[in-house]
Amino acid sequence: IQKRIQPNLLLNCTLVLSMAISSVTLRGATFMLSRSTTLCPLHSAANFSSGKQTGMSVAATPSINIHYLGTVSRRVPLSFPSTNRRFFCMSSEAEAPVADNVTSSVSNTDSTPASPSTPSNDPLKDAAGTLDIRVGRIIKAWRHPEADTLYVEEVDLGEPEPRTICSGLVKYIPLDTLQDLNVVVLANLKPRNMRGVKSNGMLLAASDASHENVELLSPPEGSIIGERIWFGLEEDKENQVSAASPNQIQKKKIWELVQPHLKTDSSCVAALGSHLMRTSAGLVVSKTLQNATIA
Repeated sequence: IQKRIQPNLLLNCTLVLSMAISSVTLRGATFMLSRSTTLCPLHSAANFSSGKQTGMSVAATPSINIHYLGTVSRRVPLSFPSTNRRFFCMSSEAEAPVADNVTSSVSNTDSTPASPSTPSNDPLKDAAGTLDIRVGRIIKAWRHPEADTLYVEEVDLGEPEPRTICSGLVKYIPLDTLQDLNVVVLANLKPRNMRGVKSNGMLLAASDASHENVELLSPPEGSIIGERIWFGLEEDKENQVSAASPNQIQKKKIWELVQPHLKTDSSCVAALGSHLMRTSAGLVVSKTLQNATIA
């Protein structure tokens, strides 16, 4: 098949399909072509072994390039599970024996190619937006029976049951001050076993450079138990993205990326860079610690 893709550019392609298609239309065929593209066997993403159309496997030669060419759609009913199929072009820059199969992942399984995503103006803020930081209230707190430096707290996060959280605050905060205290909780970390107690979350606190003074972050009076906290302006609340799963937080190391940039400012307000930490009732603060690290 000879298909003119762009002016003065002619592509000779051989269609390799698992069954004959009596009438097809090649659409969106002005995508990427390599400089020395020759014969290009086309392979359908539907042939990927997972059956989820998330990738494809092709027999390739050394120095290959795999390019998305377009979508083939049928005009008559066939036994394919959907009416459109993505096709890819494999090109080699030099003739060589057939090599091992090469697998290419396709992130978007919709029949229409996804539009390029718009680059974010602040990727760090976007990453912080996937953290599930919430207002909580400590219902009960006690010393960990197996660890001298740990408290165990039951924390109400507006869920059907309170969460159990372990915190290394024994050296810094008296136990009797924790009862019925409103706190800020990072709620989408993977649970950790801490000396026999499963801790499902983390209380966020500010500490000075010497780490001798530590204060729990305080949500403003009037904050709703369980509400998500965000960074930025008041109106940014409406633009909050969904929180990532604990597995995603761990796999992508989102907390490790964001945490070094969390600090209190000169007014003791918690912030991510210039983006202030907020609830629906106002700003999250440390009582007295300025320019302190938050963790």
